[in-house]
Amino acid sequence: MKAILIGLISALFFSVTFVLNRSMELDGGSWIWSSSLRFIFMLPMLLIIVGYKKNVKPVILHIKSNPIEWIIWSTVGFGLFYAPLTFATIYGPGWLVAATFQITIIAGSLLVPFLSKKKKHTIPLQSILISLVIIAGVFLMQLEHASAVSTTSVLLCVIPLIISAFSYPLGNRKMMQVVDGKLNTFQRILGMTIASMPLWIVLSIYGMFTHGLPSSSQVTQTFIVSISSGIIATVLFFYATEMVRNDNQKLAGVEATQSGEVVFALFGEILILHTAFPSTISFIGMFLVIIGMILHSIVSAYGNKHKSIKNIKQGA
Repeated sequence: MKAILIGLISALFFSVTFVLNRSMELDGGSWIWSSSLRFIFMLPMLLIIVGYKKNVKPVILHIKSNPIEWIIWSTVGFGLFYAPLTFATIYGPGWLVAATFQITIIAGSLLVPFLSKKKKHTIPLQSILISLVIIAGVFLMQLEHASAVSTTSVLLCVIPLIISAFSYPLGNRKMMQVVDGKLNTFQRILGMTIASMPLWIVLSIYGMFTHGLPSSSQVTQTFIVSISSGIIATVLFFYATEMVRNDNQKLAGVEATQSGEVVFALFGEILILHTAFPSTISFIGMFLVIIGMILHSIVSAYGNKHKSIKNIKQGA
């Protein structure tokens, strides 16, 4: 129960991203600064966290040994993930962006055959069925959204989120292959932040010339996002999964808590931004997305349990 509670708290902190990104957009802040400042602020904080245990040097040496791969996949995993995500907030409320982004679960499943080192690796039937549930939920919400805005606005919300949803698992999984267990999770996040920095610097320079410097309000809100989602939520989620790493059913429960991001983002916008309450159709769509995420966690847990039993039998 403790791990589930910590997982829910991490989802709460993760949801701050969607609420404050929308807040900055409504205040006239540019999505360019919302995205680039988050990672610029995260860099010194990660250096302190990783440096506390004197683990920075191995990260620098690993980047030097594979600079091209680090830059490419870090730019994909962080840059093409977060920049489109913040851009989408121009055209949709935070809760809608949060719910639509959950198609990253589908993206992760679809990418498995292409990223796996095994010659034969098919997508399980369960993943396809669960994907259909999530897609149906996203479709209902975006259909309702389309009744209030133009088709162009819907596409400018959905297309960046599809790019973001695929880039996140692609970049992170490719980087895990590059790292090959030689760095821990925080070292890898620090390395990806460093390697993606060229993109954020270029984007910041572009933002300076096109939109001017960010307002003090946007700087403050982005700093909150970097601490809340980039540091606190990540630490809490990793801690919760570490607590139950040997129990697949409990691990599935912790992973499923991340569906709370959608709910927290919704109520956060209603309380802070006074966003209108979604319609019944949108609520049904949101419910389907959350159910899909929970089912995915359960199926994933039982799949891992089955593999473990099979390996034990083979070993015997």
